[in-house]
Amino acid sequence: MSQWKPRTFLAQALGKIDPASRAIVPPIHVSTTYQRDDDNQYRSGNSYGRPDNETVREAEAILTQLEQGAAAMALGSGMSAAVAVFATLSPGDHVVAPKVMYWALRNWLATEGVRHGLEVSFVDATDTAAVAAALQPGRTKLVWLETPSNPLWEVCDIAAIAKLAHAAGARVAVDSTCATPLLTRPLELGADIVMHAATKYLNGHSDVIAGALITAQLDEIWASLQRIRASHGMILGPFEAFLLIRGMRTLDLRVRAACASALDLATRFSAHPHIEAVLYPGLPSHPQHALACAQMRGGFGGMLSIRVKGGAERAIATAARVRLWKRATSLGGVESLIEHRGSIEGPSSPCPPDLLRLSVGVEDVDDLYADLDAALHGACD
Repeated sequence: MSQWKPRTFLAQALGKIDPASRAIVPPIHVSTTYQRDDDNQYRSGNSYGRPDNETVREAEAILTQLEQGAAAMALGSGMSAAVAVFATLSPGDHVVAPKVMYWALRNWLATEGVRHGLEVSFVDATDTAAVAAALQPGRTKLVWLETPSNPLWEVCDIAAIAKLAHAAGARVAVDSTCATPLLTRPLELGADIVMHAATKYLNGHSDVIAGALITAQLDEIWASLQRIRASHGMILGPFEAFLLIRGMRTLDLRVRAACASALDLATRFSAHPHIEAVLYPGLPSHPQHALACAQMRGGFGGMLSIRVKGGAERAIATAARVRLWKRATSLGGVESLIEHRGSIEGPSSPCPPDLLRLSVGVEDVDDLYADLDAALHGACD
């Protein structure tokens, strides 16, 4: 199926037909245990439901094809997927991570990661020279990247950083949740592992908590990740895997629609009298726009942020006045969401207090603009 384009194999969930029923929709396998063969072997490849589930494997097969990796692993959440990667490290290992990244993971690294013996350097990942300076050859074991970064939507150079990291003896893992595999394939740019909070775009319907890891090669780190998932119980349930498969069948359509609307909104709001700045890599004014054009294919994502004139008070007042946008955490669903990120991340966050994060869904873009425009005028006039 390598000859098929992503939209095609996604729409058909790889085109597989259930051999028992001839169903075109993958069945849900719920058994927690499996019978041995007469000679005490497990030739089916299944022994126990924690590491073995055919519905989960169906989802993983789609993810592997989507990222063009060697294998994929579905986990119970995006956080469990990320933490599993750091769990492969040993006390004393050095990690380089971005200053601007998903806040819950940044907090985990700065607290739990350090408590477990990791040494973490937070750097400006958009500055490749700063990343190079932070690397400690022989001690740095992992460089963690997130691009575009949440919620400022900065873009880092995966290929350049991967080359530097590998020369220093470190692996590179990329949180590509907001780019999705349709816009950026980190493994093709030299990353070793790509992570997705599959709760977001991959599922796309705000009804599943899931995470995913895809590896460039089957090596000792991947074997360690498999053991960690099984022993720590970081599993994805079969029904959640089924919903993830269902969501991925429309991934291409949803992402293309969100990208088009996000660019439209970013362009319009750039000239809005009550907006100080629009943060979106698809705008020519974005500091990494040229890199985004080179690294992202077919769009710049469905996420953007606006900075409201008048500070946090007016930003919060704007969010309070929307009728169509939903005031909620998360992103990547078919419905559009708005959130004052400073209220979530707290005073130590690099997020400006006047920032509203927007997750653009698949509604009519004129309706989305009109609703937020009215809220801005109502809060700021």
